[in-house]
Amino acid sequence: MQALIYPSYPFKIQQQSGKDHIFDPFRKIWVFLTPEEWVRQNILQYLVQICHYPNALIAVEKTIQLGELKKRFDVVVYKNEKPWMIIECKEAKVEIGEKTLLQILQYQQVLEASYLIITNGHQTHGAEIISGQLHPLQDFPSYL
Repeated sequence: MQALIYPSYPFKIQQQSGKDHIFDPFRKIWVFLTPEEWVRQNILQYLVQICHYPNALIAVEKTIQLGELKKRFDVVVYKNEKPWMIIECKEAKVEIGEKTLLQILQYQQVLEASYLIITNGHQTHGAEIISGQLHPLQDFPSYL
C-alpha cells in the first residue's frame, strides 16, 4: 500500500502523574500516550477523515476470546453489523513482518473480517480475504 499521510487533528494531550496521556475520542477516555497509541490515534483519524469510515462503527481495543486465551485487538471497523476490517498497530520503530501478520491472523480466526491492515505509521500493508486467500491491497477500500 502507499504511505499514509495523516490528517491534522487537534489531539488533546495532558500530563497525568508526570506522564503524557491522550484523549481517545472513540473510547471517550484518557489513555497513556505510548508510541503505539500515537500510531493508533493517527490511523483512527485517517479512517474517519480520509477514508470517511463512520466513527460510530469503529471499535478500539476490545477483548476477544481465542480458544482459552483472551486477546485484545487494536481496531475493528464494522459493516452490516459484522467485523469488516481488522487493523493491527505497532509503534513506529517496530518492523512489520511475519510476527505481526500471525498476530492479526489469530484475530481473524475469531472475527472473520473481509480486510486486514497492519501498520507502524510508516509502513502499512493490507489484504482483502477472498476464498480464504490474502490478496494485497493498494489502498484502503471504500466503505460505501
